[in-house]
Amino acid sequence: MSVQAEPTAPSPWSKVVAAIGLLTVIVSVLLTAFAWPSVRSSVHHVPIAVAGPAAATAQVTAALEQRMPDAFDITTVDNVAAAERLIRDREVYGAIDVSTGRPQVLTATAASATVAQTLQGVGTALGQAQDQGSTPAVAIRDVVALPADDPRGAGLAAGALPLVMGGLLAAVLLTNLLGGTSRRIAGALGFAVVAGFALTAILQFWFGSIGGSYLADAGVVALSIGAISMTLLGLESLFGYAGFGVGGVLMMLVGNPFSGSASAPEMLPGWSGALGQLLPPGAGNQLLRSTAFFDGHGAAHPIVVLSCWLALGVVLCLAGGLRARRTSARGTARAGATAQPTVPATV
Repeated sequence: MSVQAEPTAPSPWSKVVAAIGLLTVIVSVLLTAFAWPSVRSSVHHVPIAVAGPAAATAQVTAALEQRMPDAFDITTVDNVAAAERLIRDREVYGAIDVSTGRPQVLTATAASATVAQTLQGVGTALGQAQDQGSTPAVAIRDVVALPADDPRGAGLAAGALPLVMGGLLAAVLLTNLLGGTSRRIAGALGFAVVAGFALTAILQFWFGSIGGSYLADAGVVALSIGAISMTLLGLESLFGYAGFGVGGVLMMLVGNPFSGSASAPEMLPGWSGALGQLLPPGAGNQLLRSTAFFDGHGAAHPIVVLSCWLALGVVLCLAGGLRARRTSARGTARAGATAQPTVPATV
């Protein structure tokens, strides 16, 4: 004789309304997090150089301040060689050379294709103003170019999200599959190293999106994934799934959109670009650009940021494991005390 399960009672309509409201809030937050940086993207204090005689550079600087106030942080240099050196050292994104009389634009698409395009427009506008309304051809030279196989930098920009997802998935799987603090830490670090070599090989040898030393680039990818996964593991170890949720939101909804990987940190609105460089996704992207295209110049800050997040994750994991052992020891002691047989009183 089969027993039929009783039908589940319908949920009250108030619960339906609450579920609709919650889902709407979640979708709205996702849209804001990923679309707001792009919609409000503009030029904010982008460092560039202006090369040439003092009188010419002063004129160009004044024109830029008038046309685009607060758009650029300008460094003046005497000649184009000095401007190129600043670009290769990642101190500026590009330069305007007026040493020959007519403006020439030096760009570095490997640093930011978006900023390079902006500088081209600026150079055209300056040349047009100089020729009183005509539209002359402005000489443009890409000092540090993106690879020919990926001239738009699509692979480098799109690779930011898989790095974050890899760290999230590693934390989820290791938390559910492995027991013991040391095993989880070893698993996270081992995965970061292996994934670093694999993902770098795809970006460098298959897509042709990055150059430089393969070992250095793989180390950057490994450090980025390790920083994300170790932080999430540590938060989960110490605070449970609530900590993992907070960490996931921080990396996915804040770190990834604010990384500036698709444009440049200075192109993001307000404080978001600076915040993004203090989180692993933004620091990892900037570090990979440094090793892949600029011989490691500009790598110090992102290395410090990623190392701090990695160390924080390890410390949180160890603290969580220590607390779990103490809780287990106290539970065992209480169970042992309860299980001790009572000695009958003697008469």
